[in-house]
Amino acid sequence: MSYKSVAAPCEREKVIEKSRFLTYAAHTAGEEEARAFLASVRAQHPLATHVCYAFIADRLGNLQRFSDDGEPQGTAGMPILNVIKAQELYETTVAVVRYFGGIKLGAGGLTRAYSSCAAEALSAAEKCLYDVCAEYCIRVGYPEVNALTRFLEGRCVIVNRAFEADAAFTVQVREGEAADFCAALSDRLNGKVQIFAQSKYFSPFPLEK
Repeated sequence: MSYKSVAAPCEREKVIEKSRFLTYAAHTAGEEEARAFLASVRAQHPLATHVCYAFIADRLGNLQRFSDDGEPQGTAGMPILNVIKAQELYETTVAVVRYFGGIKLGAGGLTRAYSSCAAEALSAAEKCLYDVCAEYCIRVGYPEVNALTRFLEGRCVIVNRAFEADAAFTVQVREGEAADFCAALSDRLNGKVQIFAQSKYFSPFPLEK
């Protein structure tokens, strides 16, 4: 089952009624990574009034946590979490840092503020699709290297190249395309290729536009 997440850390800042809000979003695979990311945000802002957050730390949506961090109950963490859900993101953590500016926003104003900060940050963040990929080691003789390189271009992700007694390319292919990829590769090189299955795991791919 594929899922969307944040591809790279993202930061945004805005001022609402003199309060300064700084929003941080990142891909975090598991609660340990999420907690570590939150700790890094807190370390950057030791004097902040509040560091509110929410995360969905797994790819199924079962591992969810949030915190109002001293704001009135239900005005910060849950609104942030709702934005993550609305954008259908997983393994994603969002932290919103607030420096109080002296004007109280009220419960409704706080909810709107934290929701808008999270929504703007996640909308601006680069995103990717995590899908199951199959990793292969492909070995060919040196006369076949150019043909192999041309075949691989645009069809897979090349993880590693090694040139010893023969040429060995480690590649990632989406699991759903793996059988056709291997068959086409063998056909293109007239069977002068060895294909060894390595492992399967989730890997990020660009979102189709």
